[in-house]
Amino acid sequence: MDDRLIVALDVPDAISGLELAGKLGDAVSFYKIGLGMLTGGGLALANELKAEHGKRIFLDMKLFDIGATVEAAVRGLTQFDLDFLTVHGDPHVVRAAKEGAAGTGLRILGVTILTSLDRADLDAGMIQPGDIHDITVERAARAFDAGADGIICSPREASAIRALPNAGLIVTPGVRPAGADPGDQKRVETPASAIAAGADHIVVGRPVWQAQSPRAAAESILAEMASPQATTPNG
Repeated sequence: MDDRLIVALDVPDAISGLELAGKLGDAVSFYKIGLGMLTGGGLALANELKAEHGKRIFLDMKLFDIGATVEAAVRGLTQFDLDFLTVHGDPHVVRAAKEGAAGTGLRILGVTILTSLDRADLDAGMIQPGDIHDITVERAARAFDAGADGIICSPREASAIRALPNAGLIVTPGVRPAGADPGDQKRVETPASAIAAGADHIVVGRPVWQAQSPRAAAESILAEMASPQATTPNG
């Protein structure tokens, strides 16, 4: 199984998540569980997929708080034997999360700039002026300096972040097959483009779970990722 594809289980509850995972079967080995699933049994779903089905789990919590609180939250989450956990990419948050994950296999991913945002959104949030690409790359560099195992960015920044001297894992949401509805994503690319730009993993949700045949949709994405056009600069 190609674990470069992470399917986002952005469905209402754990029962729906298990049904979707059943439809995808052995085509998909890595799942993302986010905030929308948290009150619908998300952690129980993570446990079941991991322990009973051998899947890898990415818990997308985007934690942000004072250091002591982040450290305690991450330490508590390590009991679930997760693979990836997101926190905001601010250096103090990343450092605290790494302390909480110490001694475990949990990898901490720092969020740079959400793929649903553009420059107008940053202006509304009073984020410093400048090109969104440059700000994203700088946030990634600072997250890596703080000890992040990886970062979350749009595919459009992946190549520049891959070139950073201290780059780790690059995980890219905002990925849509050619012709797919971008939905609320504003900085999107195709699966092949994301991999070619240097992404280690891509995250895809609606184009898979909204498809008439989720498994066929996932297999199509996997085939595109395996194409010669998706060869990364690292081989």
